[in-house]
Amino acid sequence: MDFLADIWAFIAIGVVLAVSILWGIVGLLRGRVGVPPGGARRTGTPEEGAAPPDGEEPRPGVLRDSTADVLVQERPADVAGRLYRLRDRLARSNSTLGRGVLGLLSRGRLDEETWEDVEDTLVSSDLGVEAAGELVAALRQRVLVEGVRDEATVRGWLREDLIRIVDPAMDRSLCSARQGDRPAVIMVVGVNGTGKTTTIGKIARVLVAEDRHVVLGAADTFRAAAADQLQTWGERVGVTTIRADREGADPASVAFDAVDGAQQQGADVVLIDTAGRLHNKANLMAELEKVKRVVEKKSPIDEVLLVLDATTGQNGLVQAEVFSQAVKVTGIVLTKLDGTAKGGIVVGVQRRLGVPVKLVGLGEGPDDLAPFDPETFVDAIL
Repeated sequence: MDFLADIWAFIAIGVVLAVSILWGIVGLLRGRVGVPPGGARRTGTPEEGAAPPDGEEPRPGVLRDSTADVLVQERPADVAGRLYRLRDRLARSNSTLGRGVLGLLSRGRLDEETWEDVEDTLVSSDLGVEAAGELVAALRQRVLVEGVRDEATVRGWLREDLIRIVDPAMDRSLCSARQGDRPAVIMVVGVNGTGKTTTIGKIARVLVAEDRHVVLGAADTFRAAAADQLQTWGERVGVTTIRADREGADPASVAFDAVDGAQQQGADVVLIDTAGRLHNKANLMAELEKVKRVVEKKSPIDEVLLVLDATTGQNGLVQAEVFSQAVKVTGIVLTKLDGTAKGGIVVGVQRRLGVPVKLVGLGEGPDDLAPFDPETFVDAIL
């Protein structure tokens, strides 16, 4: 019996030593990544339940201080890598705009019927009737004047004219730096299912990689899952998410609080998510206008990004017009561009609204968002 007792005592001592060693290792690791003993890294906001500054009363239904608790922040792929991915995926999308037109132009004869087929192909790729007519007229004139019809030459002309129509002169920069003594305010709108919330998370990743101090505002209060999704994105890159404490809270109030919280934190930029809404529902569009009005009582809105699903084609252009009339869109984010053969929507939406495509979504991955570059786009579809 004494022998057994000695064995158990020896085992107990070993367990205690092992736990002590592991605890010491954990402590060292915590010190290296700057995580306090409680296990959560805060991002510059007050603790939950803390009183608002200067005796200000908290706005009903809104939490001012949802913070990101992460050990290691993710870093996105660099811009060059994302642009390469864009070109590769578009090149594999079997673009009717590029390959379809080149196939017609390489027939060996460029008669009236061929030119009509070229124009029809361009229109079917969502380029738009006006832009398609302009492009065909320019190509026909060059063929007539130069007297050259080989595929390589015509391909070069098509590339030049497409880049011109896509318009590289448009300002595609994103206002994401502090504007004087306040953060830049970016409001993101769109219909259900376009990937709006995911797009905001991906933009946040890019901005954090550029050392921007970002705050997210979860003003889609009709779906608790939307706020949860946005906060998850925020946690992955270590940024604050300001959200309502209950489903159905006033979205304008949450948006206002997000801007207010970003100003208090000295943030560089605040990204405001809004509820997806049907463009043909007047009451929903009126509510979106209200969100914009309420935010503007606190700060000017520097960007209104409209997220469009590139696969919706002409219907997407109708959506774009309605949203632009309601909230004055400043830029377009085209998602699922790699999933359509109709890349002409880039030209169509820019001409319809007079605003640039600034970002394009290429898939479901966290780094599948890239700045839109006209030359990269045209080279990919050709």
